[in-house]
Amino acid sequence: MELIGKITADRPLLVLAVKEEAQFLDTDLPVLLTGMGKVNAAIALTSVLAGVSRPSGVVNLGTAGALRAGWVGTHVVGTVLQHDLDGELLATLTGETVGQPLTLPDGGDVILATGDAFIADEASRVRLAAHAALVDMEGYALATAAASAGVPLRIVKHVSDEAGDGAAKTWRDAVAECARALADWAAQNTPYRS
Repeated sequence: MELIGKITADRPLLVLAVKEEAQFLDTDLPVLLTGMGKVNAAIALTSVLAGVSRPSGVVNLGTAGALRAGWVGTHVVGTVLQHDLDGELLATLTGETVGQPLTLPDGGDVILATGDAFIADEASRVRLAAHAALVDMEGYALATAAASAGVPLRIVKHVSDEAGDGAAKTWRDAVAECARALADWAAQNTPYRS
């Protein structure tokens, strides 16, 4: 976890998983680098939101794999779900609902599936494509942490690869281009650019 800049109540906090995704940001806004995965994302954002000074909102910028053919570009997420938690099974065991999809205000109709597994095989991609268009490793955890703290969240993802065979190599090759696109989105859609 790395926090760059000072959090104030009148400005949003930009949250990204890794420095490679943030490399072209040109902003005076605070930036939180959480590390990859749901646990790192949840711990980092919860720690920051528990601090004395809280941001006006959180904007998660990051890369995502496309689960369906033809998905490219930058997308504002409307719903996020966990693909690696069997909430239905847990509900039958405990009688409690857990891990329900979360709807985000200011989002569109894009559904993002979050899980700690990097989707690098066709069978997983096809299974997830029935439920979501994009896949990442942090979105659901960030949405849960922000909702628990009562802080509004936007999730913005740029497609880095088609999830499935060879996705890990493609992500490494595409991350710089994605970082430029995310920086451009942030410059156009968040205030306080330097």
